[in-house]
Amino acid sequence: PVVRVGARGAPGEANDGQKQVAAAMVKKCAESGCDFAILLGDNFYDTGVGSVDDPQWKTKFEDIYKDLNIPFYAVLGNHDYGGNGAGYEVKRAEIQVEYTKVSSKWKMPAKHYHFTAGNAEFFALDTNEQMYMAAGDQKKTMAGWITQSLATWKIALGHHPIMSNGPHGNAGTYEGIPFVPIVSGAGVKDFMDDVICGKVDLYLCGHDHSRQYLKDTCKGTELVVSGAGAKTSKLNQKNEAHFQALTTGFFYVQIEGDKLTAEFVDEAGQVEFTRVLAK
Repeated sequence: PVVRVGARGAPGEANDGQKQVAAAMVKKCAESGCDFAILLGDNFYDTGVGSVDDPQWKTKFEDIYKDLNIPFYAVLGNHDYGGNGAGYEVKRAEIQVEYTKVSSKWKMPAKHYHFTAGNAEFFALDTNEQMYMAAGDQKKTMAGWITQSLATWKIALGHHPIMSNGPHGNAGTYEGIPFVPIVSGAGVKDFMDDVICGKVDLYLCGHDHSRQYLKDTCKGTELVVSGAGAKTSKLNQKNEAHFQALTTGFFYVQIEGDKLTAEFVDEAGQVEFTRVLAK
């Protein structure tokens, strides 16, 4: 079986950018096929949702993706945890899990979870919990799932990057601040080093509003930032990249047997970059 996925982060604006990227995804899915979509966090700006009846579900999710009749697997970003992105309102995060029961399209069975598609297994992380050094249970559970996985391809999904050329930067020194763990992402770095790096083929994230396929790996795990689902921020050249762009768009993956084809697609639905991984 072929697995075909479109992924983007920070979509939750209901702005023209989000609508353009959604339209580009409809076009790409019509041409190449899509089995499901992935949302890489910050699903609802600026401060998450207040209930399963919050009107943002309609304006920022259901209406925008009405032409994509596929499941949307989502992970939580810091804005989904409320506090205008400070990310300390756990109840707001739990509402996104609850919405899975009332939507046929939205899939977030827990704050961290895993699922298989064809010969691939996807591991959805809660990196906000990692930021707050509160990911002990997640670490144990996720390590177990990854170790037990028999899938040919293993892909981890999170919100915060391991490495990035955007303003947030690399885990452990986010915002250029190395010594304040909740700000620096020390908890993210620790989690990734222990559980993800070298244990999965690919790590997809958002947080920075750009698109990047980094040259450096994390013990062999390929690193992709796809956080330009609605708007863009800034980019530098601190880490070498195979590709980086400060334009909206999404990341598309096709897995067939021992071959994984990764593409960056722009807001018009055109493929700008392709990288093939083989087992």
